[in-house]
Amino acid sequence: MFNKQTFRELSKKHDFDRRTIRNLLDRYQRPKKIHNPRSLHLIVDAVYWGERTEDTSWCAVVGRDPNAKENLWWTFTDRETTSIYRQCRDDLEALGYQVISVTGDGFGGIKQAFASIPYQMCLVHMERIVIRGTTRTPLTEAGQVLLALVRSLYKTKGPTFHWRLNEYFHRYKDFLNEKTRHPVSGEWSFTHEELRRAAHSLLAHMPDLFTFERHSQIPRTTNSLDGHFSHVRDIIEIHRGLRRVQKEKVLDTIFHASSIAPKKKKLSEIV
Repeated sequence: MFNKQTFRELSKKHDFDRRTIRNLLDRYQRPKKIHNPRSLHLIVDAVYWGERTEDTSWCAVVGRDPNAKENLWWTFTDRETTSIYRQCRDDLEALGYQVISVTGDGFGGIKQAFASIPYQMCLVHMERIVIRGTTRTPLTEAGQVLLALVRSLYKTKGPTFHWRLNEYFHRYKDFLNEKTRHPVSGEWSFTHEELRRAAHSLLAHMPDLFTFERHSQIPRTTNSLDGHFSHVRDIIEIHRGLRRVQKEKVLDTIFHASSIAPKKKKLSEIV
């Protein structure tokens, strides 16, 4: 978990041969997590390993209490699904937790799995979705205005933002609906497809962007998990040769440690 901790280094430090070190790590089982059931505002997200466009990719899905900076639930799966997030909800409720709200990255399965619970779309992920369509330096006026609009999410009230978004579509409707005919196939397609998709994504998520205004304690972003995942990636990157089963064991231990940046004192309490 700290420093490089290669088999060679561990072997020298503990005066064991490499095979013994490997066997000890393979046999290691972390202690069972101790839960403190309570009411909480939950954030959920997934971190992927490998290329998501390839069949070899897989992910860890985590449910976290951002106020306590505590990972409450996690699992490993090939991809995010509604059933995975439903399992998260069911397991937490079975343990006695009451999920008051859930904040996610826009994956539709999250909202379905936590139906009847207030859902907040992460504002940072919303901005990223729009940037994929506008780029960070849009050349068109419509792109520049949409980028400025999504970046105003953090300091604009819901009704005002909704009015501005409607005005955007009214002003740039013709531009967004403009079509171009392909010279070879003769088929028609939207000229500004990526920008159009970004604008309609913002419109589609509009009902969930300002849930926090009705429930003041709801996190507006999944930043607590994003920061946690960043540190997790740093640790895993040191051990690039790990097989999936080994990587899951390392991740399981880190998630159990629960803190944003695992510290030796914290880990010594649970390892």
